[in-house]
Amino acid sequence: MTAFDPKPFLARPGVTELLDALHVDKGGVRLVGGAVRDHLLGAPVSDLDVATIYEPPRVIGYLEGAGIKAVPTGIDHGTITAVSQGTVVEVTTLRADVDTDGRRATVAFTTEWHQDANRRDFTINALYADPKTGEIFDYHDGLADLEARRIRFIGDPRARIAEDHLRILRFFRFHARFAEGAPDADGLAACADMANTLKSLSRERIADELLKLLALPDPHATVEVMQANGIFEPVLPEISAAGVERLKQLLVFEQASGRKFRPIRRLAALLPRDPDVARDVASRLKFSKEQRDRLSSAAVPAEGSARELAYRLGPLFAIDRIALTPWWESASGKSREDAVRYIERWDVPRLPVKGGDLIKMGLAAGPMVARTLRAIENEWIDNDFADDATFDAIVERHLACARSDSDA
Repeated sequence: MTAFDPKPFLARPGVTELLDALHVDKGGVRLVGGAVRDHLLGAPVSDLDVATIYEPPRVIGYLEGAGIKAVPTGIDHGTITAVSQGTVVEVTTLRADVDTDGRRATVAFTTEWHQDANRRDFTINALYADPKTGEIFDYHDGLADLEARRIRFIGDPRARIAEDHLRILRFFRFHARFAEGAPDADGLAACADMANTLKSLSRERIADELLKLLALPDPHATVEVMQANGIFEPVLPEISAAGVERLKQLLVFEQASGRKFRPIRRLAALLPRDPDVARDVASRLKFSKEQRDRLSSAAVPAEGSARELAYRLGPLFAIDRIALTPWWESASGKSREDAVRYIERWDVPRLPVKGGDLIKMGLAAGPMVARTLRAIENEWIDNDFADDATFDAIVERHLACARSDSDA
């Protein structure tokens, strides 16, 4: 683990001006949370969050007085989005929970840093750093947990989960992202005992957290622990041990073929190979139409050549089906890995003829046009997207058949 060096943060445009506006030299502001954690791990830091002792109206006054844009994005909970020379920083007043119901919290503002740390979820997320000197403030042994690659709730895990039930899923996502070995025993036991509280959450929040977990490089071991401990049962009982094994096989395929991490594809692996089940899950999780279509399509085993699948479904949906069908084998002898690489390079062609063209060739307008067009398309695909000469012969043959049927 590296020491905390504030220089990369101070080098960002507008950050020094923002910190000066919030009286950093008087100890009024510190870097907090993910920015501190990720920097200590030597990982890239994208979002920049700071905590301050000043209440929101005062924060806004200080920022605007320095010519910095201040947007009250979450002012009821103390958060102001500051935009300083194009750099976006979330500025949040120190808080203490007054009341929680597992979904939302009522907070009171405070000037005590340890009170703000007490209301956070995990020890590694309760680290603060002086943005000028780099001094670390650690109220719950977060540095030791970060060094040990361990995710641990602050204080009593059950109390933290009671404050926000989503912390159950966050516990596993953070374990998959940062930890090594088995999950913290106390945290795991609390999550398993309180898994039913997930039912009280909006399905959108569950979906967002689940997809973030499945977007991580290798979530299999964590998902396996979750399934074995009944974490999915209250909200996604369709996920079984067989699904976890399919996820493992998919991850092996992704590694062998250099696939990108696709969380919807990985979710499809966890579910039974049944489009109706996939549609039900997608509806329950409030997925977009595109996500619903993709999840239900991925539940269908791959049949046909790689090019036929790419043509009929589109490249992404075709790759989903091939990736999730271990027994699929290309008629050309291509492996699944070679097939998906080919699909990504292949320019999917368009059928060279349209219904209007058939009418111009003498076919009467009506249902026969659509049937003939489908027949032409199917034979064109069966002939591996035949060349121009062969295609012309296919069109002539089907036109002749259509005329004959019309005259009969």
